[in-house]
Amino acid sequence: MKPRRIGLIGTGKHGSRYAAHLLSDFADRAHLTAISRQSAEAGATQARDWDASFYPDWRDLVADPGTDAVISVTTPNLNPQIAAACLRHKKPLLIEKPLATTPTAARTMVQEFQTAGLPLTVAQTLRYNPVIIGLRHALPTIGRPHAFAATHHLEPSTLPWLADPAKAGGGVIFHTAVHIFDALRFITGQEVVRVRASSFQIHNPRLEDLFSAQIEMSDGLVGIVLAGKVGLARAGRYEFTGDTGLLQGDQVHGILEQVQGMTITTIAHEPLCPSIRPLLADWLTFLEGGSGNPIPGYEGLAAVMVCEAARRSAACGEWVNVEKELLG
Repeated sequence: MKPRRIGLIGTGKHGSRYAAHLLSDFADRAHLTAISRQSAEAGATQARDWDASFYPDWRDLVADPGTDAVISVTTPNLNPQIAAACLRHKKPLLIEKPLATTPTAARTMVQEFQTAGLPLTVAQTLRYNPVIIGLRHALPTIGRPHAFAATHHLEPSTLPWLADPAKAGGGVIFHTAVHIFDALRFITGQEVVRVRASSFQIHNPRLEDLFSAQIEMSDGLVGIVLAGKVGLARAGRYEFTGDTGLLQGDQVHGILEQVQGMTITTIAHEPLCPSIRPLLADWLTFLEGGSGNPIPGYEGLAAVMVCEAARRSAACGEWVNVEKELLG
């Protein structure tokens, strides 16, 4: 089977991680043939280093007949445009979360790719974190889960576009809590039904960088979510309380434990590793016809719908129901 010819839109800090894995881990299965970046000078240098073509305009990359599939790692305001271009040129798309900044845009993307029979994959990469996987596998050991707490903490952002509403589309709700919402669905198999949220601006002058919410899920699970980029620390903690015990884990620090009474038992799990690599492995296998879509577009749509409900709730201060329509 010939290696897939991959075009990569967005080769900044995060996009360069995709490039590094394609070049070092999947050289026998994929060729990074083209890249696009807003900074023409930096992009041209990267293209020379990676032996790839450089396109100042990402539209030309998508249109390149020498590109079989596209990976997009850009500001989310561009996602619907990039998706539409991939549809026109019949290119499978792996796209970074959030899928879009509104449910309408996300739903349109998912519907149009499904109608065209074209693969759309969303990089909700926390699904590949060993602690998140461990929580999912161990959840039945505590009986029926009734309550949870989930918190993500990151350092204040230094990326200018994350303070630009036109490019970012939202603050930590869409760029941090989106991970939590997807992880909760992945771990529990339940959907978020309604949200009551608050948001705050601590360091970010234009968008929320601290967020909290009460969450109710489809099988009676209730909990709280806290996400922020306000302190010089990182953590990604989850706690689930069930009839027979409690599970707790930290996806940043590699902690996974079960608590029964006063006894804490460590649960073995795979070592922490970069999550892009296994996603790319599964995506390439999918494109080769060897497996199903690792994270279909409708999973990204579901996360965006929760984000939108949280944003609306933070604005009005009331409970907001999550839209129910999913495609898949």
